[in-house]
Amino acid sequence: MTPIPRPFARWDTWPALVLAIIASVVGGPAGAQREPDSTHFWALAGARVYPSPNAAPLDSGVILIRDGLIAAVAAQRAVHIPAGARLIDCSGSTIVAGFWNSHVHFTEPHWGGVDTLPAALLTAQLRAMLTRYGFVGALDTGSWLENTLALRRRIDSREVLGPTIRTTGPGFVPRDASPFYILPARLPEVLSPANARAQIAARIREGADAIKLFTGSFAAPTRIVPMPLDIVRAASNEAHRQGKLVLAHPSNNEGLQAALEGGVDVLAHTTPEGGPWDEILPGRMVKVHLALIPTLKLWIFELSRKGADSASVRRFLDVAIGQVRAHVRSGGEVLFGTDVGYMTDYDPTDEYLYLQRAGMSFRQILAALTTAPAGRLGRGGRTTGRLERGADADIVVLDGDPARDIRAFTQVRSVWRQGRQIYARDTAGNH
Repeated sequence: MTPIPRPFARWDTWPALVLAIIASVVGGPAGAQREPDSTHFWALAGARVYPSPNAAPLDSGVILIRDGLIAAVAAQRAVHIPAGARLIDCSGSTIVAGFWNSHVHFTEPHWGGVDTLPAALLTAQLRAMLTRYGFVGALDTGSWLENTLALRRRIDSREVLGPTIRTTGPGFVPRDASPFYILPARLPEVLSPANARAQIAARIREGADAIKLFTGSFAAPTRIVPMPLDIVRAASNEAHRQGKLVLAHPSNNEGLQAALEGGVDVLAHTTPEGGPWDEILPGRMVKVHLALIPTLKLWIFELSRKGADSASVRRFLDVAIGQVRAHVRSGGEVLFGTDVGYMTDYDPTDEYLYLQRAGMSFRQILAALTTAPAGRLGRGGRTTGRLERGADADIVVLDGDPARDIRAFTQVRSVWRQGRQIYARDTAGNH
């Protein structure tokens, strides 16, 4: 689901004591961060290392980091750790490339006015939602663009510890079809192919990294309005002309068909509302390279808060899981995403378990977290999503091995983004 900008709560009424506590957790006064000396090596040593989803693991491996990049990845016996390197003992842990959450929102009240909120507070909020779970990157799919860009600037300036952010700004909807669950607020409407091209071009000029279309929008609780195919095509063509990714919120299988035929790149959700997919559909999706963000846990969240009985919830989830299974069996690409920020439960553990139920292996889930989003959302030719010499040092250190227990993906010890440690669980196990 995609929320839109709504009035934000004011944080300047928070007691000074609260901010002081947050600052003490982050480490130092609000805005102050301990900056590592990037002229020296860091060495993460002793862990089981998975260099990529397809590579064999290195037991007792070492990763050297220098100037934000990976300088070496090798078995401990085969690498020289430079004198003076800052050595971190990772024995008993697992190291993988940093994760992407490809479906998030920054529209909860506490994200309001990020240009003036204390840096320590923003770091704590990003930790709670993303970095403590290993996310070094996040694709925002429907927040207030100016506010989200301000958050990104503060992260990129190193004032705030957080992930790389890509953003679509608010999604576009068909005529008179803003989702009923955000009314009386309204999303921007695309009214014709020419109007769609103009609005997409304007959004990109404003700083959007990708475009979100509601190819099927819940205009009322029992009415889904599809986006006309010629408008979907015009919007997709304009975005692609400018090198931008297009995502679709489909709602049902009619919205999925509009995305499929309209040149969309990524489905932002499965479509359990439309029932099981036929045998032909997954193959057609693969043929046009239409990726899928399953958001399986979202359906539990939505139906549970609406008071649905447990049997109905299970049936709905089973349809969604079946859709993911069919997509994966056909060779379709999956991007990991949970819709946190709309969904207020940030813990992704259940999403991993549901993907496993859908038949995804540890390596397929790791690809959905790393190499798949790197391929779709990468950093302008820089190597990301894998652990190799010359790649950005985006790294997650895990307690346990997700190849043995998929829940280990959430047992995060520390997180590095471009060679900078942006999260570390303390020795007492506190986040």
